[in-house]
Amino acid sequence: MGQKQKEMVQWERMLPAEFRLVIEKLPTVYLPLGTVEWHGEHDALGLDALKAHALCVRAAKKSGGIVHPPLYGGMGGLDKPATVKMEPENSWENYLLRPWLEKMCSEFHRLGFKAIIMLTGHYGHNQQIVVREVATRMTERLQIPILGIPEYWLALDAGYFGDHAGIGETSLLWHLEPDLVAIDRLKTDPDYGKDSVIELGSSPELGKKYTDLIIARLSSLAQSMPSWDGDKRDMFVRAENAILSVQLRGWRLLHPWAAWQNIHLEGVVDYSRLLVDEQFEKISILSRKLL
Repeated sequence: MGQKQKEMVQWERMLPAEFRLVIEKLPTVYLPLGTVEWHGEHDALGLDALKAHALCVRAAKKSGGIVHPPLYGGMGGLDKPATVKMEPENSWENYLLRPWLEKMCSEFHRLGFKAIIMLTGHYGHNQQIVVREVATRMTERLQIPILGIPEYWLALDAGYFGDHAGIGETSLLWHLEPDLVAIDRLKTDPDYGKDSVIELGSSPELGKKYTDLIIARLSSLAQSMPSWDGDKRDMFVRAENAILSVQLRGWRLLHPWAAWQNIHLEGVVDYSRLLVDEQFEKISILSRKLL
């Protein structure tokens, strides 16, 4: 029984006693986010939420905390088969995802959690903006730290800058859920298989490299966030809002992906290390490089 309690981190699989034990030990909750969407002939349709959930579960097993079941449903999606579009990618209005996340955060707070990590495996620009915006606003509203982030932002310094069923996502899923990648089917895909870049560049080993780094940073944040005081939360909110402000300004004045074009630059790739080290003022500074 002791071993079961040590390893049980998935909310939906817990007995009440296990839930009480885990939240008492570390009152951090992970909320994985994704969607169901075409990811080429070679990747599972639920890739986004599958990898986000798997990363959260592995991080929680390392750090403690509880993982809520993944939310399948986000903003945007390709005009391809087997894709569910809940809301338009390019719409400024948001009537489903934002209030849903707000309610989830409020419920987590009511249940006694002291920190929330919303990890989105779906990378649409609007998805990223809404998740980060809800996190910063609800941090102030609930007075507990809430991080809203795509997982690749925790591996920028490893060279992962996000993609869609490309080398990065395919490698992550290949490592986390090896039965859900059929790399040989790229040969029949007129889009993703038009050259051999994904086939030759993807590997479970690369996925493990990204996974190990993301898990290390997630688990570190999960352990430290519940102890942040008001001053630290305020600095965190200012840092995340600095990035959010640039993303919104770039979208409005230039194009939707304008504030992502420089995430590879020196200094910007240090984001997740600075986040873990709680050097929030430096994050505010690096945000200026995004445009």
